[in-house]
Amino acid sequence: QVQLVESGGGLVQPGGSLRLSCAASGIIFSDNAMGWYRQAPGKQRELVADISRSGRTNYADSVKGRFSISRDNAKNVMYLQMNSLKPEDTAAYYCNRRGNLASWGQGTQVTVSS
Repeated sequence: QVQLVESGGGLVQPGGSLRLSCAASGIIFSDNAMGWYRQAPGKQRELVADISRSGRTNYADSVKGRFSISRDNAKNVMYLQMNSLKPEDTAAYYCNRRGNLASWGQGTQVTVSS
């Protein structure tokens, strides 16, 4: 079965940075396009960034220029580097594959507050 484990979240001040990690197992990681999603209380889950098998990336307008998605296929790990964080980035962040969603992991909480 697919297992997705997110880590790296925490409390950070506006303008700060965090790097999230997603460790995947139970899939051929290199064969899957992957994405980072987030969900704030009372809001729908939204895709914030994705990365293709070949490394092509896309970003939601709200995070473009501030976030960077990457993957290490040899380690079955995906990252989300988040810079210039804003309070509106506060959410639980999840990773998943893009082609066929697996069961969601626990997510990792990012809170941006002064």
